[in-house]
Amino acid sequence: MGDGERKPVCVGVVTGAHGVRGLVRVKPFTEEPEAVAAYGPVATKDGKRRFAIETKGMAKDLVICRLEGIADRDAAAALRGTELYVPRERLPETDEDEEGWYHADLVGLRAVGTDGTGYGRIAAVQNFGAGDLLEIAPEGGGETVLMAFTDENVPEVDIEGGKVVIDPPLGTFGDEASGAGDD
Repeated sequence: MGDGERKPVCVGVVTGAHGVRGLVRVKPFTEEPEAVAAYGPVATKDGKRRFAIETKGMAKDLVICRLEGIADRDAAAALRGTELYVPRERLPETDEDEEGWYHADLVGLRAVGTDGTGYGRIAAVQNFGAGDLLEIAPEGGGETVLMAFTDENVPEVDIEGGKVVIDPPLGTFGDEASGAGDD
């Protein structure tokens, strides 16, 4: 994906206000939760708003942050659902022995079966608390499909080739043909 290096990476999402002085709760997507503020100012997905960010503490699995220019509870609450992005250049390089990519790199890649079947494109990588899920937009249209992002279901990620090789469990795509490796 030629422009993959320039795509900003989402480091967290505002889940709501914290207190009355403009602090926000942020669900971090960084390996270390506090690192959500470690890469400098954050921006909204469209890049129209930028905030200096500072961590103020933790509340369960959320990071309490101050965003520059947000001074009261109403302004903080209005940011609920806002994804916070940083330019990829600010993030550490991935190690050769690690995955070598960020979740943001997967969005838009083709989802191809181990047998070459085209299933669609990766629409998002989700995590609702029980592990990463690939959200796949089916090739023929229709509702997206969620599939556990495990080594068994996703034997290969080929960023350079523009694809993710999948072996979906039987019935994932609503037909009995999926799940080639489930014999």
